[in-house]
Amino acid sequence: MKWMLYGATGYTGVLVAEEAVKRGHTPLLAGRDESKLRPLARRLGLKYVAFGLDDVNIIAKHIAEMDVVYHCAGPFAFTSDAMIRACLATNTHYLDITGEVEVLENTFSYDEVARKNGIALISGVGFDVIPSDCLADYVSQQVPQAQTLVMGIQALSSVSAGTAKSMIEMLPYGLRWRKNGALSVAPINQRTRKFHLQTGEALGLLIPWGDIATAYRTTGIPNISVYMALNPALVRLVSVTASMGGLFKSAGVRRFASGIVDRVITPPTPAQREIGRCYLYACATDSVGNTAEAWLETAEGYRFTALAAIATIEKMEHTGLVGALTPAQAFGADFALEIEGTQRVDGL
Repeated sequence: MKWMLYGATGYTGVLVAEEAVKRGHTPLLAGRDESKLRPLARRLGLKYVAFGLDDVNIIAKHIAEMDVVYHCAGPFAFTSDAMIRACLATNTHYLDITGEVEVLENTFSYDEVARKNGIALISGVGFDVIPSDCLADYVSQQVPQAQTLVMGIQALSSVSAGTAKSMIEMLPYGLRWRKNGALSVAPINQRTRKFHLQTGEALGLLIPWGDIATAYRTTGIPNISVYMALNPALVRLVSVTASMGGLFKSAGVRRFASGIVDRVITPPTPAQREIGRCYLYACATDSVGNTAEAWLETAEGYRFTALAAIATIEKMEHTGLVGALTPAQAFGADFALEIEGTQRVDGL
């Protein structure tokens, strides 16, 4: 199977490329900057092609011979739609690692045309959102009429510049959840929550994690909230100042913040990626109080994404998937367990 890794020179893209070669794959490396692609391709013994994402026709020309595009170049609010439209034009399967809610919703909007063209569009096939989507699917199957899904996540605090920039693009929308089927900003008194993880009790801050889009599509549960376990002082600070999200509605402010990110963000070190662990919790509840809980432990988030990338590509070789799908819809609730270092338990 021929596949392209776009965004290959970014932090995550390099990890995916290295894991691909380790597993015997030969993706075509791609991105905007030839000066960065050339040394990476030489080091890994791979071919490369440089092109931007400003013109769908140009993108389509470069991906026409590919079976799959694995898209790693964020922020996806700026890069995803053009690549999707090119994939639709060339009947090429599309995968990305976004956790941006609007991007996920946009991918789903192409479901009908993707089915007509016989291709799959699957966003969120990284740490955002394979583990959480699979865990949500697992607990929802045990409570078929669930009305509420609460999730908690504890992950390594270090992030790459690309991840940080994607977060900046989500700031204008505030601390959101899904309430009665609709995306909305949560009231202040609902923005923090305590929950139990494998590491003990945690205080979480409500975050617009991709599951308020993907888990809703996977499970149909109308009320979904996701909390990130953070330092309690940071949780309180962000919760109180969340109204500042309005400031980030200005594109200029977001560009300024992204410039700061490039100067100050330090991504996880190889040692952190090797030993880091991530923990997830999910609880589904129906209207009469029936409840199902489960916990998931994974490798460090960026390492998980690199491992999951290749697992996803290998799945695509043997499936006839069509339409805009979530990871769990495409591969099942147990897919996360196929990724090295992942385990799930029903109780602590």
